[in-house]
Amino acid sequence: MVNAYFHILDDRGIIRVAGEDRFQFLQHLVSNDVFKVTPESAGYGAFLTTQGKFLHDFFLININDALLIDTAADRLQDFFCTLQKYKLRSRIDLSINSKHWTVAAIFGKNVLDLDLIHLPAKRGAMSSFAEGFAFIDPRHINAGIRILSYKESKPNILKTTKLQVTDRESYERYRIALGLPDGTKDMEVKKTLLLEAGFEELGGVDFQKGCYIGQELTARTKYRGLVKRRLMPIKINGSIPNPGTKITLNGRGIGEVRSVIANRNSNKLKGIGLAMIRIDSIKDAIHFNHQLIANEAIINPYKPDWASL
Repeated sequence: MVNAYFHILDDRGIIRVAGEDRFQFLQHLVSNDVFKVTPESAGYGAFLTTQGKFLHDFFLININDALLIDTAADRLQDFFCTLQKYKLRSRIDLSINSKHWTVAAIFGKNVLDLDLIHLPAKRGAMSSFAEGFAFIDPRHINAGIRILSYKESKPNILKTTKLQVTDRESYERYRIALGLPDGTKDMEVKKTLLLEAGFEELGGVDFQKGCYIGQELTARTKYRGLVKRRLMPIKINGSIPNPGTKITLNGRGIGEVRSVIANRNSNKLKGIGLAMIRIDSIKDAIHFNHQLIANEAIINPYKPDWASL
């Protein structure tokens, strides 16, 4: 039985950063160490406010003559204009490059076992192939492979009988089950701290790299233990709540639903999702079976294998 799937992510856009100062330019702006992004290793990170709150998340790849930022298409122009403000005298060339690339995901239980693209089983491992570039998702080894292919050529990988072309719902279900955030679907702009969304465990922040925008608050949050809530995957029993629905415990607000997706062919468990919930309430729900409610649904948070609480 084939457990590997292919889906084109048409909600992604690409910003190209070229020029001799491209590494130094981004290094002082984003949460991860840009110098660790090589032609063999892709990265994941975020751009923050000066107060250390989430603005944009992205994947970063190095194609020798430029760095490509793979980010949400609906906020691409905003991200591009923000980067332009910080350009100053840096010897870089910024451009929106989305029309040249198709972004896709290969995912499923046995993706890394398939002889599709030769990649070592390591987070972020990257390689070029005939139609573009492929890299293992830097956040989690089981999150699959991301593809950036030249738009003028359809990836031959689509022709393999080992892959099933699937829909966005299937991809979302897979992502959510792993507990992986996806931009503003799960992180509120100018409100979410990186460590609330698991960026430390998911390899999206480097505490050794030095200064960047929002670095001081991010470091203080870690070293003073100031994280009070976490983005967690949830199981939903009952009517599927809308994103933004308040979660309560004994009538007290303790969190909010973010991404949700209905289950297929399930009579009892209606769906899964991600929710931002107070850590003390997560522990109560997991260890003491305290009942969390979102509208008419019972919410059961669970800790993914990569998360620490």
